[in-house]
Amino acid sequence: MKHRGRHRRRRRGQALRAVLTGTALGLTAAATLISASQATVADDPGPLKPLAAADTAKLRLQERPVPRRTLDRLASGMGRPVGVDSVLRSADRTLRTAAECAADDRDSLPVAPEPERAYCWDPADTAVPDWRTASVTTSADADDDGLWGEHRVVLAGATHRGTDGPAAGRDLARVAFVDADDPARLAYRWVLLVIPTADGRDYRGLSSQVSGMVWYQDKLLVTTATGRADALYVYDLNRIQRTTVDGTAIGRVPGGWSADGHRYVMPAVAAYRYPAGRCTATGSPCPGTISLDRGTAPDSLVVGEETAAGSDRRARLWRYAFGSDPARSGLLATDAAGRADAVEAYTTRAAGIRGLLSYRPPGSARPVWYLGHPPGDLDGHGSLWRQDTEGARSARCGSDAAHHCWAEDAGSLSYAQRTGEVWSVTDRMLFAVPLTAIDRSLG
Repeated sequence: MKHRGRHRRRRRGQALRAVLTGTALGLTAAATLISASQATVADDPGPLKPLAAADTAKLRLQERPVPRRTLDRLASGMGRPVGVDSVLRSADRTLRTAAECAADDRDSLPVAPEPERAYCWDPADTAVPDWRTASVTTSADADDDGLWGEHRVVLAGATHRGTDGPAAGRDLARVAFVDADDPARLAYRWVLLVIPTADGRDYRGLSSQVSGMVWYQDKLLVTTATGRADALYVYDLNRIQRTTVDGTAIGRVPGGWSADGHRYVMPAVAAYRYPAGRCTATGSPCPGTISLDRGTAPDSLVVGEETAAGSDRRARLWRYAFGSDPARSGLLATDAAGRADAVEAYTTRAAGIRGLLSYRPPGSARPVWYLGHPPGDLDGHGSLWRQDTEGARSARCGSDAAHHCWAEDAGSLSYAQRTGEVWSVTDRMLFAVPLTAIDRSLG
């Protein structure tokens, strides 16, 4: 279905080629795919509605740390953990700038606002299209100076959704560690996400989609698959382990450690679980996307509920505060029993939310929320709305009624406060758009 969808989009773009012009990034006319019939004012999600206090109890999480002895035993068997610098120094692939990318790849970028920077993945990755990139976070989330050590870093999460090859059916998850020091040459290396066994003598792959992730201090929080009791997994950026065997197996093997061909693995150090059990439409919500808000005190994790594109059910948006205890760096604020409660919650009519930001403009008493979501038929460009309790506005292109200007197959959003950039991904591209450009594009 994925490839047939691309062919439909290409034909539609060719029909518009005579009347549409390319963008500053060299986007072809096929990129726009926009007409008034594709998006009408009926898409407007309207104002956010505060969630009743009685309903926020369903958002409570229970922290479940992996025992320190488990992690230490795994490290003892695999060797001393390494950090982000080691992964960056071993980068073996390069992102290409937009001008070097195929037209089909550039077609997936936003039409309005235009990306300031855009990159496509190394041919070694695009030759096997079974991995879908859907989430992003940066060192601007990790530290307020925008750097991790001396490096500017972008992390992009991908899930294996293919039906062929050794990884078929395992839904593996991995993260690209991107060295973004030189905007003209981004190099990266993949790290496989794994779960240690209870005894610490082995690990298994994280069999879950990663539709959202946040790098905060030394921790990486990632979303989990629909229908799980675990809402989020937590990874420690100082506990990356080297593998020693290049094979398709995952875990301990004769002669050492293997990870489906990946040189590094990152074992989970904790999880956040709904005490009420698996996420459902009416009970505990399934997290679809997450991001960091540095405009609150303390910093907070914002979460968007996963709902089907085109659904008429109101989705929930909420936030958790991060803790301030240095001994619990990068973890949510919890009570003595390890429970994290939502500190703010709303509902929205936006369906199929793929990206989410909360940002407090200078001089504003309350934050505004940016929501990215796809067209109802999942074929074509999505839309990006700025929403608050008074209403919603979106970028428009082509006509007053055309809202579908955002990326195609768009992923999560990450705001870099010092540079003012909003990073996001499609399943083929990594790109950055100034937040000021997003606001200027709003109809």
